[in-house]
Amino acid sequence: MLTKAILMWKGMSKKQSLEAINPASGLVIGTYPLFTKEEIIEAIELADIGFQQWKQTEFALRAKALNQVAKTLRSDKHKLAECITAEMGKPLRQSIAEIEKCAWVCEYYATNGQQHLADETIDLDGKDAVITSKPLGVIFAVMPWNFPMWQAFRAIAPALMAGNTLLLKGASNVPGCSSAIQRIFDTCGIPRGVFINLPIHASDAELVISHKKVRAVTLTGSESAGRSIASIAGANLKKCVLELGGQDPYLIFHDADLALAADRCAASRMLCSGQVCIAAKRLIIVNEIYDQFLAILDQKIDSYIMGDPMNPAYNIGPLARLDLQQQVHAQIEKSVEKGAILNQGGFIPEQQGWWYPITILENVKPGMPAFDDEIFGPVLSLVHADDDAHAVELATDTRFGLGAAIFSKNTKKAMRIAMEKIDAGCIAINDLVKSDPRVPFGGVKDSGYGRELGRLGIHEFINSKSII
Repeated sequence: MLTKAILMWKGMSKKQSLEAINPASGLVIGTYPLFTKEEIIEAIELADIGFQQWKQTEFALRAKALNQVAKTLRSDKHKLAECITAEMGKPLRQSIAEIEKCAWVCEYYATNGQQHLADETIDLDGKDAVITSKPLGVIFAVMPWNFPMWQAFRAIAPALMAGNTLLLKGASNVPGCSSAIQRIFDTCGIPRGVFINLPIHASDAELVISHKKVRAVTLTGSESAGRSIASIAGANLKKCVLELGGQDPYLIFHDADLALAADRCAASRMLCSGQVCIAAKRLIIVNEIYDQFLAILDQKIDSYIMGDPMNPAYNIGPLARLDLQQQVHAQIEKSVEKGAILNQGGFIPEQQGWWYPITILENVKPGMPAFDDEIFGPVLSLVHADDDAHAVELATDTRFGLGAAIFSKNTKKAMRIAMEKIDAGCIAINDLVKSDPRVPFGGVKDSGYGRELGRLGIHEFINSKSII
């Protein structure tokens, strides 16, 4: 295994470790040694050596490697899914779907990467200008815990297909998942240094970003993490892509298909126990249909049952960490203090693990955490709107700009509002917001900048050379 080889270069001196804790029980299920500063530098050097080789390979070889990774992901999907569920608590079926999506993104770029990066010729009054796309070098990816495999692979696949190499800092509470990704690359015969799992503390990120052989950084995480990484990247003049939080509005207009809207809102918010950046966090409902919508939503919510995430009978698991459980509860209590009405949930269960029940808050208004801030848990914040226009006004009253959804039978009107009124990177009409390898994904304002996935995603970390 590559990381073990790196460790051997400096000897196996005693070092700190990361702990994997099962959020369903609160018990430690594994420990993983952290890299020392010397080992971090050696990993960066190895990634640069790998880059010098990898950038010379033909697209066909890169595509073959990604397809082999996809094949391995699918053949090992149950074991990999169990690792996800054990470390961060999402229901096993969702973890299996996550692995399938990882394979898909690898296959997508294997099939389309060369076309996305094809040279472009521009006529300059009889002379030709050729725009050619070349890789930047070593990319540093700082990835979160809620989709520990998918978030990593949606950075890995386009970076590697473009000819870059990648260092992964996975979240500290899912070290087994990051280690599993390393094993996949090791077993697929991909050259050493093309991908390296980098088990480090967040405090070591500056060491990595500031290294002259690291050319860019991509982060998916919190606002605070984004500001920190962006400041370090800026100080070192490194390219940076940030996908941060969201407080996504789901607008339920007066003419919406309420059964459809309730189903999509519930599915969006309950996915991963509500720990999704593009979840339906603010349901903005026109008063005319509010009561009817709430009645249907209640029925949908009843189909979500909290319990052992390894058991397929349950579709809501625990929150990922103790501090996250406490934060969600504090945000709910603060919202209620400011006038929100607790319809259901809103308490910490007396049981082992970091569970939190499905919670519905009504009468949510600007100035409350449930309206202004991202709540990372199974919490539905219901907002009254006088009419469709007022719903749009409330939806745009946010510092975030990641995702949004509009439910209306008048799809032309919804499309016009999505294009002209809603300031977000991803907008769905009569559906929930979701990422797709074929479509650019990212946000604006406090939700970050840059794009992942699609053609734009693979172009984030390339050097566009204009040759005249």
